[in-house]
Amino acid sequence: MATLTAAAPDPVTLEVDYPESLDRVTTLFRPLTALPALIVMSLVTAGSRSLSGAIALMLLFRGRYPAPWFEWMRYMTEYQTRAGAYIGLLTDEYPSTTDEQRVHVRIAPPVEASLSRWLPLVKWLLALPHYIVLALLVIALIFTTFLAWVVILIRGRYPRGLFNFAVGVNRWGLRVIAYVSILNTDRYPPFSLR
Repeated sequence: MATLTAAAPDPVTLEVDYPESLDRVTTLFRPLTALPALIVMSLVTAGSRSLSGAIALMLLFRGRYPAPWFEWMRYMTEYQTRAGAYIGLLTDEYPSTTDEQRVHVRIAPPVEASLSRWLPLVKWLLALPHYIVLALLVIALIFTTFLAWVVILIRGRYPRGLFNFAVGVNRWGLRVIAYVSILNTDRYPPFSLR
């Protein structure tokens, strides 16, 4: 396995443009308007899980990561992130399947020479500490998103601190997804919201 230096680019980055104001009416009805995006997101997630297993087997037996499969995972992850940002009130723009919108996700393509053949078999186990911390953070995120929903209805703005927390939790989750599911990196994700 190749050693990654500090200068190596992050395998995944996420930035969301902070909205100066949010529409109170669409925010009020977000639980309803988000249903189609939520359904599509759950269907896409199911397909991505199956492909993760296939990628792990390709890496194990052939030492190859098929480029079209990476593109599929990248596009699906980008859509899931945009849909999650819409559902989580980070943006008023309905999630696009193709346009970047205000949600900027960058997923570095895998460098096959640096990927371990056997590590995909145990990454899910190695990521258990992340799952535990992320479960606690998601619980906190549910409460802070509800609080933000109330504040947006009253003031028309997402509180900056809560916004940064929500983006940070999503960023952390994306890094774990890149490590465990997309399999484009063997770099262990940091325990950080930044």
